[in-house]
Amino acid sequence: MKKILTVVLVSCSFYSYAQLSTDTTKKLKEVIIRPYFSPQPLLRSTGSIGVIDTTLLNKQQGASLVAAVNTVSGVRMEERSPGSYRLSIRGSLLRSPFGVRNVKIYLDEFPLTDAGGNSYLNALDVAGIHSMQVLKGPQSGVFGANSGGVILIQPQGLQQDPTGIAVNLQGGSFGLFKESASIGANLGKYQFNITQAYQRSDGYRDHSAMKRNFIQTTQRFQYAPSASLKALVFYSDLAYETPGGLTAAQLAINPKLSRPAAGAIRSAIDQQAAIYSKTIFAGVSNDWQISENFKHVISVFGSYTDFKNPFITNYEHRTESTLGLRTYVEYAKKLQDVNYRFNVGLESAQTGTNYKNSQNNFGVEGNLTAHDKLNAASNFAFAHLNFDFYDRLLVELSTSVNLFKYNYESIAPVAIEKRTNSFDVTLMPRIALSYLLNSQFSIKGSASRGYSPPTISEVRASDQQINTDLQAESGWNYETGLKFQDVNQRLFIDLTGFYYHLNDAIVRRSNTNDTDYFINAGGTNQWGLETSLAYWLIAQKSSGFIQGLQIRNSYTLSKFKFDDYIDRTVDYSGNNLTGVPKNIVVSSLDVNFPKGYYFYAQHNFTSKIPLNDANTVFAGQYHLLQAKIGLRDIKIHKAVLELFVGADNILNQQYSLGNDLNAANGRYFNPAATRNFYGGLALKFRNN
Repeated sequence: MKKILTVVLVSCSFYSYAQLSTDTTKKLKEVIIRPYFSPQPLLRSTGSIGVIDTTLLNKQQGASLVAAVNTVSGVRMEERSPGSYRLSIRGSLLRSPFGVRNVKIYLDEFPLTDAGGNSYLNALDVAGIHSMQVLKGPQSGVFGANSGGVILIQPQGLQQDPTGIAVNLQGGSFGLFKESASIGANLGKYQFNITQAYQRSDGYRDHSAMKRNFIQTTQRFQYAPSASLKALVFYSDLAYETPGGLTAAQLAINPKLSRPAAGAIRSAIDQQAAIYSKTIFAGVSNDWQISENFKHVISVFGSYTDFKNPFITNYEHRTESTLGLRTYVEYAKKLQDVNYRFNVGLESAQTGTNYKNSQNNFGVEGNLTAHDKLNAASNFAFAHLNFDFYDRLLVELSTSVNLFKYNYESIAPVAIEKRTNSFDVTLMPRIALSYLLNSQFSIKGSASRGYSPPTISEVRASDQQINTDLQAESGWNYETGLKFQDVNQRLFIDLTGFYYHLNDAIVRRSNTNDTDYFINAGGTNQWGLETSLAYWLIAQKSSGFIQGLQIRNSYTLSKFKFDDYIDRTVDYSGNNLTGVPKNIVVSSLDVNFPKGYYFYAQHNFTSKIPLNDANTVFAGQYHLLQAKIGLRDIKIHKAVLELFVGADNILNQQYSLGNDLNAANGRYFNPAATRNFYGGLALKFRNN
């Protein structure tokens, strides 16, 4: 702990010294966010919000979101093998054997999260993302049921000027190859963008290859002076092999191993264990400024996923279809001393899931063993009121009324008629405020209720039993903090402390035959501290050997404990929450040199992680160092070329970027790649 605090203090001390020794006359662009309908400076936000802009995304390797997302304090993203994302915000991954749950994700105005609670984040390619905002903690008023947080993704092409053609090529260790291309045009009232990407990798471990084809288009049409239409469509074809977890003994022998056979249970290679997921998503939104004060927005969206998972013990094939609507009306008024904005709306979605499980005969579907159908309906109405007094005190009041239910029927092996399980109507209020002490310093505070019903994949987990006893988790989150931004926007500091008490926390358990099921733990007590610092020691300039130098640092302290959690006869109360490291420090250095040369380095320290509820097995701490150097702005006629090379895990650490929690028979570990390298180019053509 002392070492971690020293890193944070050193970063702050570095700023104090640099402030005296560098020129601070150049004013940089202020960061503007749009978390709740209207844009606002990040300094004035009432919540704890992490921003991942296109600049930060471009500094990373480009084949994965993990390194960029993990720069945000309070957020942990994992990739157990290439293509297999997991994500948590201020919590553990106990609800996610794989995939993303308990976090609501939006693509612009359209929910990527379906009515059943699943989010296929790994269907997206980095090339299709312009920027991301991470809203930490329950965002109960505007985005409905969630107890972890919300991610708002801005797709490529919906910015003001998407004009041009871009091509990117990249190759690297372990068979990595990626190419992407995009074309966009602004034709006055109409603009469009088309982005295509292909990625493949052999993977570090045996049986961990992946491949993804992705295409996305965004369209915007200003069909009237006060009204516009926009559309988003993407198609993703993702396939990746799943090598499976290793025991500590197997890890010590050979970390590149995939899961070997054990007795009558075949190996991952024998069973051709893998994920095959094809998803098409589409949404259309209409924005109408009815008058100076009134605005109406309506969005319709839908998706279809064909999902196949030959697993060690069975072959699962499911299809999922979603249809939904989101709409709201806004009234905004500007007075002499106060501005206020009122939004009221609703979101409604339904997802139908058809599960089929069969015997897995060496990667081939065998005899049918189970067939179930589940349909989830998620509906909520929301209201949001925003007061801005004297451009100094910002007060936000919001609430949502949530209705969730699902029906289920079994077709095989025993037919069961359709039944419905409805959850109580739940009110989720939020009150938040921020106050500008002066033009550079603000304080904030909020209280909000989190609520998250079980996902369909938890109700009907891999044990193929429909668990109607599983209840929603809920609780109150309280947080306070301060922000500082100097007059030139060169320094930004964000400090947030919070306490979250969660009742009926949903946790994963494993049977001895490697199937999963979920239960409600008594609850969790979650005390946390999150800090973020970004400082331009040398602001962007056109002369000198160093023409720009920025440091960033984020620190996460998570003191998360089980509360009143008894599983059968074992009492886990007071144990550390499974899957949550106590300390995470992420620091980076970004340097710009003359003639377009640049250097970027990022270091991630993660402390040890409890891997089971009993806290008897831990993953060791690790230091993950990565770096990238490049040359941009190479002009070739009307094109601009960028060349780059980089390295990941430079210290050659042995670690898992995603462990199997509460794993059966001690198979906790999914070793990540050793030291590896990549290189590539980016070519952009402009019409002007």
